[in-house]
Amino acid sequence: MKVVLLSGGSGKRLWPLSNESRSKQFLKVLENSEDERESMVQRVWGQISEVGLREHTYIATSKSQVEMIYSQLGNNIDIIVEPERRDTFPAIALAATYLYSVQGISLNETIVVMPVDPYVDESFFHKMKELEQVLDESGANLALMGVKPTYPSEKYGYIVPTNATPADQPFVTVHSFREKPREEEALAMIEQAALWNCGVFAFKLDFLINILIAHNYPIQFDEMSKQYGRLPKNSFDYEIVEKANHIVALPYEGDWKDLGTWNTLTEEIETSLIGKGIISGDCHNTHVINELEIPITLLNLSNVIVAASPDGILVSDKASSPMIKEVMKHSDQRPMYEERRWGRYRVLDYLKYPDGKEVLTKRICVTKGHNLSYQYHLLRDEVWTVIAGGGEMVVDGKHFFIKSGDVLIISKASRHSLRAVTEMDIIEVQTGSELIEEDVVRLAYDWEEIMQMCAV
Repeated sequence: MKVVLLSGGSGKRLWPLSNESRSKQFLKVLENSEDERESMVQRVWGQISEVGLREHTYIATSKSQVEMIYSQLGNNIDIIVEPERRDTFPAIALAATYLYSVQGISLNETIVVMPVDPYVDESFFHKMKELEQVLDESGANLALMGVKPTYPSEKYGYIVPTNATPADQPFVTVHSFREKPREEEALAMIEQAALWNCGVFAFKLDFLINILIAHNYPIQFDEMSKQYGRLPKNSFDYEIVEKANHIVALPYEGDWKDLGTWNTLTEEIETSLIGKGIISGDCHNTHVINELEIPITLLNLSNVIVAASPDGILVSDKASSPMIKEVMKHSDQRPMYEERRWGRYRVLDYLKYPDGKEVLTKRICVTKGHNLSYQYHLLRDEVWTVIAGGGEMVVDGKHFFIKSGDVLIISKASRHSLRAVTEMDIIEVQTGSELIEEDVVRLAYDWEEIMQMCAV
């Protein structure tokens, strides 16, 4: 069995902590068993490892999230990168061609696809492992996991089974689907043993490969990447599930939540204050999550979420917090905080002058033992001031050491890289005509390879 985790999201539902590169699954607001803060993706990755699926799991994601995944899970992750953002059907189709043509996975292999961020306990993944046997026993095209509802929710989709399921059969045959019904409809479906659709699909690899062939889509990964824009921008549910002839579902009776809004996420955050601030007076069910150095103080406010980051500040009644996705849907603000495989950075200041010149100031932290790629820029000059730590630097093939207090001038087209011997803090000031993250030409990632290039 192979598992594909879908990591997507536009970063709007948990603004301002989430953004295009740091979607909700990357926010470190949960606590693990050692009282350390972890993100949803770190929690799920740990659970997958505990049930023995780590070596069989891949992550499908967009280019903007690759660095964040490496930062939080390490570099030894199998990532399938989408050429562009489309929807779950194209993402799963691309993953199928990768498993088939690059990894050489058997067409008879069971493939399980699921979101990267469900809030569940470990039993969920033990149950998920049963999907392979369910497919084999039922002969179905698709096997889904469905959560037994605890209340008639209007927020979730429902899997409605047929009435002909034998009592001793561990799975049910699917009759139909219903998306986000009214409460009274949900209650009626629950009485018919309907299940919440938690977005977990299982199928044999040849099932999807044959569908791609039938629609004249490529089944080789490189060619699928080139023709990715041809695929319909639709969900896997719409393109595949709703058109399948034989579908079964495996009921799961444990806890399951989608922590996709501030009001649901804060239900699982054990402390009411994260970051600098004070909550005082008569406050109930109130949370402050502050990533800024400026303290936030709340007095006598209940059922409120206050979230602050370099991207902005949100103050909302918790019940109204899901509105933020709609409010921010047209925002194209650049992310002001990002995590990378080498560390993290925060934008401190940005100015654009009447003549078009731009100035951007960042505070960069490079983790001990990690390095930036060997790279150059076409549109900007940079000035680095090392404010803490020390490391080794390469500029245009020349290798030297730097320490706290050193200032470096890096001109356009100047090839450069840095490796932190100890954790390093650097203030970087960029100047140029267009200061965008895409203005990077990377020549190498691995430090040993960089040193070999410089020795030539």
